[in-house]
Amino acid sequence: MNLLDLRRKRAAKIAALRQLLDNADNEERGLNEQETKDYEQLQADIENLDNDIARRERLDEMERGLNDAPSRPEPDQDANIGMSDEEVREYSIVRAIRALANNDWRGAELEREASEEVARRMDTTPQGFFVPNDWVTRDLSVGTPTAGGHTVSTDLLASSFIELLRNRLALVNAGARMLDGLEGNIAIPRQTGGATAYWVGEAGSPTESQQTVDQVTMTPHTAGAFTDFSRRLILQSSIGVEAFVRQDLASVIALAIDYAGLHGDSGANANQPDGLEQLAGIGAVAGGTNGAAPDWADIVSLETEVAVDNADVGNLAYITNAAVRGKLKTTEKYASSNGMSVWGEGSNPLNGYRAIVSNQVRSDLTKGSGTNLSAIFFGNWADMIMGLWSGLDIMVDPYTHSTSGTLRVVSLQDVDFAFRHAQSFSAMLDAITT
Repeated sequence: MNLLDLRRKRAAKIAALRQLLDNADNEERGLNEQETKDYEQLQADIENLDNDIARRERLDEMERGLNDAPSRPEPDQDANIGMSDEEVREYSIVRAIRALANNDWRGAELEREASEEVARRMDTTPQGFFVPNDWVTRDLSVGTPTAGGHTVSTDLLASSFIELLRNRLALVNAGARMLDGLEGNIAIPRQTGGATAYWVGEAGSPTESQQTVDQVTMTPHTAGAFTDFSRRLILQSSIGVEAFVRQDLASVIALAIDYAGLHGDSGANANQPDGLEQLAGIGAVAGGTNGAAPDWADIVSLETEVAVDNADVGNLAYITNAAVRGKLKTTEKYASSNGMSVWGEGSNPLNGYRAIVSNQVRSDLTKGSGTNLSAIFFGNWADMIMGLWSGLDIMVDPYTHSTSGTLRVVSLQDVDFAFRHAQSFSAMLDAITT
């Protein structure tokens, strides 16, 4: 086990300790007998890992001293650089943006060193600066006052950048699986056929059969999104500004990723991953190109397209835009006009399922003579996999809006999508809402 693996294992043990205490705190009680034993065991495991890590670090130091000019180590392909909790607390995305904009890293040595270490490990050069995965993914709370706890906001560090991103992704809210911190190309096994059952006579034996398996592959594609901040805002060092910038960056990346997951088209843009709209084999429901808006029968047909393939299990939900929601709220559910609309009330307003509304869902589709058509998707979103690779790259453009003193901050994230089973999804791509 290498040093990085030991540190990751230690971090997992610490997280388990925190979970034990949080569970007890949430229930306003102390640790029970079993939890106390688990806590003590975790503490012992962490102490053993601390000793292992210290030995490894000493050995690395000795090995580095064997050569006067040590050769450059092989890249680790990991943007997690082993920052301490205190270093993660001290890290400032605003300070790094300000330093890059002014080309002056004085006072931002931590941020610069972190970017350089990520670049070394990944054997690549950032277009701006790399954000270490330690900061992107780690959850922290305020530390002790002597360790700078008085200067750290609980709200700022209550959730990681990745969690902020999750909360803004409509696809993840629908139930899509998010894999973060990926390295290299990914291949996920998928069963494409099952064994066959046979009826046999007495003393007979069935014919041999077996399952068939292929792979779903994922390759990183770079998504870029930008947001504009005033120079005066970036000059601030308040905790509130730090949280605002972090959340804003998560929002713009989420918009880019959500759109690609639904409507990405590598045929139109080779740099873009294919999204659900381009997925071959999904259930297709014809919508309103005949002059009618989507109705109750269309919504049920979307469900049926998935159900007939025995795929109506898991995280089932509809995803559409606000225009479709508005139309379905004013569309009678049945011809009897009993006052019931297609879009109902409650947490499962559409055909008894959850419905996620995002204006990332296109409303400018065309089909035949129809224009400004909207999409409605339905499916088991657990069969949609969203992959994020390590290395959030931040660029600063001080020139585009230089006359107004505004900085454009561009965030780049490698992402791809995979679908375990096309039969788990259906789509209507020609819904009339006007």
